[in-house]
Amino acid sequence: MFEIIRAGGWVMCPIMLASIVGLAIIVERFWSLQISRVSPDNLVAQVWQWLRAGTLDERRMQTLRTSSPLGRILAAGLANRSHERAIIKESIEEAGRHAVYELERYLNTLGTIAAISPLMGLLGTVFGMIRMFAAIKTHGGGNPSALAGGIAEALITTAAGLMVAIPALYFYRYFRGRVDTIVITMEQESLKLVEVLHGEREDLAA
Repeated sequence: MFEIIRAGGWVMCPIMLASIVGLAIIVERFWSLQISRVSPDNLVAQVWQWLRAGTLDERRMQTLRTSSPLGRILAAGLANRSHERAIIKESIEEAGRHAVYELERYLNTLGTIAAISPLMGLLGTVFGMIRMFAAIKTHGGGNPSALAGGIAEALITTAAGLMVAIPALYFYRYFRGRVDTIVITMEQESLKLVEVLHGEREDLAA
């Protein structure tokens, strides 16, 4: 393996670095974008139980904020539950924008890796061809061993760039779709909270 990397020339260094960064992002996003970590089941029902029992104190609010992105969104709405419905929704939407930013963390980097890895491979191909033509100029075309280095550099860097770009692009698209699904789920849960708080205020008014 080391011989193959060395044969690919110096362009293999940024390609290998891109592969390491991309793998780290993929592992981290798999861990961070678990539904149970982002949008726990029955969280709105739990909040509703606290409200009905009158046990939603500051300690539980702080626990809710730190539990998950959905918890932070719900806590933002609960902090403004004494205000009008529009203000509750606005506070939830503001917290939701911050949550979406966190969910999309590192995805632009992963997309960049998917885009530039083939270009780095192409750059290695160009350098390999330059090396090959330089060998032809120096040794002539009748010496295959003199041409082999340039050809190997061109092929190895092209293959390495594609091997990094293809999985990076796949997981970039996959995580984008996963984030969209999670955002829709959080929106639905947040709307449930708005309806609960609105219904509670109507009950108190009656």
